[in-house]
Amino acid sequence: MKRLMNFLRGMADLRVTGLFPERLINLCAQNGVEFWGVEWLDEHTLRLTVRRRHLRQLRELAQRVGCDVSQEGSRGLPDFLIRFRTRYAFLTGLALSLCAVAFLSQFILTVEVKGNERVPTAVILSQLRQLGVRPGVYGPGLDRQQLAQETLREMEELSWVGINLHGTRLEVIVREAVASPERIDEKGYFDIVAEADGIVTHIEPEQGDAAVQEGDTVLAGEVLISGTVTMEPPKYSDLPTRYYQTHARGRVWARTWRTLTAQIPLEANTKVYTGEDRKVWSLKFLDRRIEIFGNSSISWPFYDKITTVRQLTLPGERALPISLIQESYRAYELESRELDREAAQRLLEEQLKDRLERLIGEDGQIDSIRFSAKVEDGQLKVTAQAECQEEIGKEVPGSAPPEEHGESEEQASS
Repeated sequence: MKRLMNFLRGMADLRVTGLFPERLINLCAQNGVEFWGVEWLDEHTLRLTVRRRHLRQLRELAQRVGCDVSQEGSRGLPDFLIRFRTRYAFLTGLALSLCAVAFLSQFILTVEVKGNERVPTAVILSQLRQLGVRPGVYGPGLDRQQLAQETLREMEELSWVGINLHGTRLEVIVREAVASPERIDEKGYFDIVAEADGIVTHIEPEQGDAAVQEGDTVLAGEVLISGTVTMEPPKYSDLPTRYYQTHARGRVWARTWRTLTAQIPLEANTKVYTGEDRKVWSLKFLDRRIEIFGNSSISWPFYDKITTVRQLTLPGERALPISLIQESYRAYELESRELDREAAQRLLEEQLKDRLERLIGEDGQIDSIRFSAKVEDGQLKVTAQAECQEEIGKEVPGSAPPEEHGESEEQASS
């Protein structure tokens, strides 16, 4: 640090000659003249280094003891700047550059989001942009507390937001809200009915009365587990049968048969590249984009466009709001070509199988599947017939009140 300060203040290398040079050294120490690097050349000559601002004072002290002082050289920032004292354009540019650095350092260059796991960073940045927070805005002019509160109001997924300003970097720290557990509505009268036709293979009623048994054949919409619970009276009792409503719950598996169909044209338009291409380079700074090479005006009717963005980053992977964008264009024409029937059929079969797996769910199982294909009106039509094991129950509101299923408690007492 001391060497740096000496360089900034400037240094002078001196040669002192006299009968008693040591007297000059004593006077310098007494009068606060800092010196170092003393080197005796002979008994009447020595060399030393002093700060530039002490040079005049040292010469005056040398005259008092009868010593001659000659300057052998000088070093430091003042000597470097003296070389440019007549170069007014350089000095003006240097001053403007320093002012520009001081001014531009007040603007935000990067916005960083930390603490998010489920909420995408792009969603948070988009919300901040709507509130006026983006690279290029004046940092000290932002009301960070107000911005944090507005962000919380707009984003229910967050429970806390903190915004810190570090020079040209805006740091946004978030805490995500804890998702509330799914509430199960126990109110109301619900039945579990069949989503598809099938033969019941297994039933697990959790709440309500099972309306079917294993081996029964059911149709879509038929009640599997009823939300009307029957309470039989004791044997040889005159008490009436009682009923009460509940929210039926449970799972019902069945053997089902599914038929799915998909089709595709046997002739399709395909791309044939003409060999014409074009590249356009542009520079994006903040929200402004400037084309630096090429023309983005394209006259081709059909073309592919590939955009490559090279983001300028600082050490530590901090992205700056400066990016180089390359856009590549390739012209093509559309030609009608006949598809390979076998390849098209394999494609449709894979699509039908994917649809079937989504339809029966993760717990479902495909026991067998058979495909058939035919051509109609230039279309290849593929049909899949499958036998599956799947859960077929779904909850629906009850279709009838308990009174319609038998005598209620109130009717019996009357």
